[in-house]
Amino acid sequence: MRRSTFRAAATATALSATLLTGLSPAQADDTAAGPVLVGADGCYGPGVICVTAHSDSPLTRITAHFFPLDAPADAPEAGSTEDFTQSSGPDATSGTWRAPVHLADLGEYRVTVDLQDASGATVTGALSPYHLEYRTVVTIPDLSVTPSAPDYLHQQVSVSGTALAEDPRHPGSRVPAAGVPVLIDTWRGRLNATTAADGRFDTTFVPTWTTMYVSATPQASDDYPGAIDMETPEQFVQTTQAPVRFTASTHALNLKQGATGTVTGRAEIQTTAGWQPLPHTPIGIAATGTGYLIGETTTDSQGAYTLHVPSDSPAPTAEIYAASDGLPFQQQATEPFSLHVAYTTHLDMSAILNDDSSLAATGYVYFEDARAKWPAKPTVTLQYSQDGKSGWKNAATLPIKIRHNKPLFEETFARTFTTPDSTAYWRARFNGNPDLATSTTKAVHLYRYATRITGFHATHDPVRKNQPIGFAGTLQYKNGTTWKPLSGQSPTLYFRPRGSSTYHYVCELDSDRHGHLTGLVTAEKDGTWALALSRQTGNHYLRSPRVTDYVDVR
Repeated sequence: MRRSTFRAAATATALSATLLTGLSPAQADDTAAGPVLVGADGCYGPGVICVTAHSDSPLTRITAHFFPLDAPADAPEAGSTEDFTQSSGPDATSGTWRAPVHLADLGEYRVTVDLQDASGATVTGALSPYHLEYRTVVTIPDLSVTPSAPDYLHQQVSVSGTALAEDPRHPGSRVPAAGVPVLIDTWRGRLNATTAADGRFDTTFVPTWTTMYVSATPQASDDYPGAIDMETPEQFVQTTQAPVRFTASTHALNLKQGATGTVTGRAEIQTTAGWQPLPHTPIGIAATGTGYLIGETTTDSQGAYTLHVPSDSPAPTAEIYAASDGLPFQQQATEPFSLHVAYTTHLDMSAILNDDSSLAATGYVYFEDARAKWPAKPTVTLQYSQDGKSGWKNAATLPIKIRHNKPLFEETFARTFTTPDSTAYWRARFNGNPDLATSTTKAVHLYRYATRITGFHATHDPVRKNQPIGFAGTLQYKNGTTWKPLSGQSPTLYFRPRGSSTYHYVCELDSDRHGHLTGLVTAEKDGTWALALSRQTGNHYLRSPRVTDYVDVR
């Protein structure tokens, strides 16, 4: 009879494995004839040993010997078993065999195996690379997770079960395990519970994902030191997502760059009790395609929301949504949305009111953002108001000359025209388009008072040639509805000889503090004298109408 013996020297490199973790085949010498041990350790429950082996001929006898792990190599065995039955494998030449183990003390044991096949080949004392964990096993055979399909009205999931301890020295006799910590893994988080005197535990959680796998595992406890704690099989939880709907005050915003828009509304969820307010749920706007979040808020306790939408990132195509994707109890509802931004423009104007009641205005407009575009025919409107605050009226529309058509390049406008009001506040307003925001300059107060000359006549008439002629009359200006004396001004005197159609400049007269005319000229010939404030009107006076008087010179 051929005989092979495996010595205990391999003990130093033996691997430890826990109960029911499955066997990892040891490296066997396939060239050797006769039985070959792959491994032996605990399996299928407390107090059971499994041996995996193969041979050229059917294996006919298997004996397992157990030695305390910390015992010396020559120590006597603590027990043995040979009551093996094959549990897996194609035939008796290869597979796994199992047998009950009866030992006096709990602990960890080194295992050696004797093998014999039908040819008579024998292996004695083959050392298993694994150890036998001969310990109390704590299991939870009745894990309950309810409901398995929670919904919006029934979100709380209950987890309960009973922890039972089975001593391998008393197989088949399981007792409630009290005071055992239990770890509940929901796949998305963990919970803790402790068993009561009857071994029962229970706890609850609210799913945070639509799909969850729940399992429970007893943990180490003082009453069961070194026990083997078995994790339960996973139980599947799938939440029910209810339909959601919402209202929105608008589905499109046109904002100026830097401004913030507002969308208001209310969200609801459909339940078995009907549609009801959906509280504490995200409401937002995201760009289509990129998913870039433009703005987001949360509904209040009544499902109402106010969403502030900044103009930082315009999204011509976007969607407004209620309930973010992946919430456990709500379906996501979306509706189309568009956000358009008119980019900031910069406008400046200089304006002068002339003494003939004409307004000369010049200025420029430019924008900064390269995404903006000029309209086909951009214009600026000049507006006026009596108080500079309200009642603005349009006076003239000026075209903008586009020369550069680039960001940060000034495009100009200019115009001189007769004003409808000589005492008013003026401003320029750029008439924007969807790409460019309207902009307005600060109001500028431009005013010129109307003037007139009353009671004008020459003294004396008739007059002798080469004698002085004086002029009477009063220079006035109109402030509101009242005419007042205008002093210190110099109305211009003209003369047209009899028979001529042309006036000729003569000189400037003066006016005293009462607006009365002063000044003399020499009479030379018959003709018409004319006077008007027309050459030196100052900054705030309009030209006056011309007044005349005929003088006979003798």
